[in-house]
Amino acid sequence: MTTHIKINFINAIENINENDWNKLNNSTCPFLRYDFFKALENSQSVSAQQGWQPHHLLAKAGDDALAIMPIYLKSHSWGEYVFDWDWADAFKRYNIDYYPKLVATIPFTPVNSDKLLSSELHLCNLFEPLIQHCEQEQINSWHLLYCDQITTALPEDVYQRNTVQFHWFNRNYKSFDDFLNTFTSRKRRSTRKERLSVVKQGINIRRLVNHQITQKDLDFFYLTYQLTYLKRGHQPHLNAEFFKDIVNKMTDNVLLLIADNGQEDVACALFFYDDSQLYGRYWGCTEYYNNLHFELCYYQGIEFCIENNLTSFNPGTQGEHKIQRGFEPILTYSYHWIMHPSFKDAIKDFCQQEQSHMLLYQEQCREFLPFKKLD
Repeated sequence: MTTHIKINFINAIENINENDWNKLNNSTCPFLRYDFFKALENSQSVSAQQGWQPHHLLAKAGDDALAIMPIYLKSHSWGEYVFDWDWADAFKRYNIDYYPKLVATIPFTPVNSDKLLSSELHLCNLFEPLIQHCEQEQINSWHLLYCDQITTALPEDVYQRNTVQFHWFNRNYKSFDDFLNTFTSRKRRSTRKERLSVVKQGINIRRLVNHQITQKDLDFFYLTYQLTYLKRGHQPHLNAEFFKDIVNKMTDNVLLLIADNGQEDVACALFFYDDSQLYGRYWGCTEYYNNLHFELCYYQGIEFCIENNLTSFNPGTQGEHKIQRGFEPILTYSYHWIMHPSFKDAIKDFCQQEQSHMLLYQEQCREFLPFKKLD
């Protein structure tokens, strides 16, 4: 990096000029919009009290903004989806602090995207400044989650991790049946049976985008969103104010599917989308119906992609049940630095073994895809 670049860490997105953000953001990903991050902070869904203190990186040359990276000072590891609980437990066993840590990510959103908004700087340019900042401020580690693979040589103490997600890809399908024709006959019959079972249970599904979503619809969604977390014994990460804000402001990016049994609404799923991708985010129900989750969260999303010429569909993290429904295993990438010298070798070995395991797991998952084998 050249010496005229100054890097600051900003404790609120409102202290970053929105025009600078928009000028540097070349992505259409809805989760990189200024409005998305502002809604997180304004609603207090992301805050120091929630263990997500904004600590955004802003690089400037004089008065010109060169780069922005959304970063958070974390006091826990919830809402990240690249799990380091074992690392934290190992530190605790030796009475060494693992937190605070710096995490460059989109909160509660395990979506691969540009984590650095810049046309002049590369992620690698920021490794050393991040290390220096952590050492100066006694921050124990930094973590860069769900970014593009870095193909240049990494510094010796920066480690790559991989996870596997399952994504659907649109290969110029004309209809859902066109997509199903790529399946083996047995898998094709199974999928059609699943979809038909939803119809036979008397379920209707309405598809709402942007301005079509009413406050009543949003209230029902938030009820089911809360129930999903409470059934698992957790409090929801995001509050109702956040969802109201993004539905009002992100008017070209929101899809809400609501299922009813003819008398009342019983389930819904919330998605985001841009000009090329669909992102499945939240699902919930007030009453169980067989296969309704698959219909709302996967099959309806695939149909939406085909009808709107979207190239891919990221339905969310984990879930091997997605494989037999045509979602393909892809590798994700994250990068990590740990300050404490005694743990560096152990964490390096862990990351290397995990990479080998994930590559093998990806290949094994491919064997269970439902597609016809090519001769």
